[in-house]
Amino acid sequence: MKEAVVGKGPKVQIIDSPIPKPGPNQVVTKVIYSGSNPKDWKRPENMPDKPPTNQGDDISGIVHAVGDNVSEFKPGDRVAAFHEMMAPGGSYAEYALSWAHTTFYLPKNTSFEQGATLPLAAMTSAVGLYARLGLPQPWLPAPEGTKIPLVIYGASSAVGSYAIQFAQKSNIHPLICVAGRAQEHVQKLISPEKGDVIVDYRSGSDAVVQGIKDGVNGAKLLHAFDAVSEKGSYQNICKVLDPEAGKITFVLPGKKYEEVPAGVEKSTTRVGDVHADLKDFGYVYFRYISKGLEEGWFKPQPQEVVPGGLEGVEQALTNLKEGKASAVKYVFKIADTPGVGQ
Repeated sequence: MKEAVVGKGPKVQIIDSPIPKPGPNQVVTKVIYSGSNPKDWKRPENMPDKPPTNQGDDISGIVHAVGDNVSEFKPGDRVAAFHEMMAPGGSYAEYALSWAHTTFYLPKNTSFEQGATLPLAAMTSAVGLYARLGLPQPWLPAPEGTKIPLVIYGASSAVGSYAIQFAQKSNIHPLICVAGRAQEHVQKLISPEKGDVIVDYRSGSDAVVQGIKDGVNGAKLLHAFDAVSEKGSYQNICKVLDPEAGKITFVLPGKKYEEVPAGVEKSTTRVGDVHADLKDFGYVYFRYISKGLEEGWFKPQPQEVVPGGLEGVEQALTNLKEGKASAVKYVFKIADTPGVGQ
């Protein structure tokens, strides 16, 4: 099979590899579309001495084979899945490997193209809101009229957009959504009648801080999801976040975030934890995402199909590195890769 491996640069090579075989609790999927994420260029940059690796983690396709212990899925099923980061069998390939608990059905109203936008980003938002910030679960939403201000910094990103949708289902309001470009996309997701607002980070730090204060409207700000975690984002949030009881979660690992007040509970949202101590959490929320897609209240991030299949990965990751993507996920149709199927 054809497989794309990513090195520092980003530089991408397409190589021939054997089709993966599933372990007892694993699923092999014939990839129809693969999604991309910023970590796909960042990891090779941070680990330049490691050989190029298939960095793709967003799988969307048809089940090819299942392990001996897998009863939920069978060959031919339409699925999406979150590949275990840095493990063999990534999604930049004709066939990809996932654990059964991070694989979920794609309902008929969701295309494979849309499915490729979901696994990593949607689960990141769920881990941040519920496992780290401890907000009301979407199946046990906050009572109507309850005021739970929540800052979502980077609201037009895929993670931010999915966080907005989960928060709406949990009846968490007001949402103070900090975004720059693509505010029209965010506007479609929020509920202004419940106090939700958009704050433009391009107006400068002082305006952002004032915008957050205005959005909180006199209440205590106790929860913040920082889906940016750099360029002054958390410093702005912490000027409004309650210094004694506030909670903030970040998406960039390896940073100390030293300017956060001592009384604030800070955490890092690592989506890979669903392959570690949050396995049950991942199992439940991936199936809940499938339910939300079927019911229509959870909607995939807008996507852009990059020409050339796997040959388009390098350009897409370069665009992500240069900050050119806004409110869109780059996805790749594997069948468009030269040499596939020959």
